[in-house]
Amino acid sequence: MSFDGKYEATINTPMGKQNGTLNLEQSGDALTGTMEQGGDSTPIKNGKVDGDTASWDVDVTKPMPLTLSFEGTLTGDKINGPVKLGAFGNSTFEAVRV
Repeated sequence: MSFDGKYEATINTPMGKQNGTLNLEQSGDALTGTMEQGGDSTPIKNGKVDGDTASWDVDVTKPMPLTLSFEGTLTGDKINGPVKLGAFGNSTFEAVRV
């Protein structure tokens, strides 16, 4: 089981659903890649894999600067789980491999 691939991601936020693209690369228990949204590409940091679960952070600047902290479980070609929205609390996300 590998998190490698390109995913269409949807994050549920207080401002509605935000769509983007995740490009993930797994090497052992390390996870790297980028998240693209609204024409911006941001590197993933602190990426870790533990079995079928991965966690990573993304620093975004739009609509305001904050860090998104993801924890997702891989089931087939889908990753879903909680995401911390900085000072805006917790929500959920889903990503589907394309």
